[in-house]
Amino acid sequence: MKILETLAKTCAVLAGVLLTGITLMTCVSLIGRNTTGWTIVGDFELSGSAAGAAIALFMPWCQVRRANIIVDFFTAKASERTTQFLDRLGALVLAVCMGLLAWRSGIGGISAWKSGSGSMMLGFPEWIVYAFMVPPLALTAVIGLAQAFRGFGQEHAA
Repeated sequence: MKILETLAKTCAVLAGVLLTGITLMTCVSLIGRNTTGWTIVGDFELSGSAAGAAIALFMPWCQVRRANIIVDFFTAKASERTTQFLDRLGALVLAVCMGLLAWRSGIGGISAWKSGSGSMMLGFPEWIVYAFMVPPLALTAVIGLAQAFRGFGQEHAA
């Protein structure tokens, strides 16, 4: 689990760097637009692409920390054993969903690469966004599988 946690932290740091860069670009574009009339063409396209990639990059860390939404209203009075079973089942379902997302995103990325599709204003290649999304989605699936079959460490209990 230590290697998975390190990879998840790395993904989260990359997401933070990506969002910081996009935030700075947006600030420059807005300041230029409101002061001199100059703007960065396609800034909204880059922001949207970066946001999608950043969300995927944050997912592994979110799963490692068990920071996804947990509805414990229905299990508040359940036994510890039942709660652990449901937590593991939830991790397994999440792993399956993330695996499917990684698989379909990979296929989408290959399709975007083959067709040469890009954003409307800049022609920014769409496959790049998929390339940033597939590894962290797959990593989230692996983390979910590990949690489903090995359990959760006490240090990450929500």
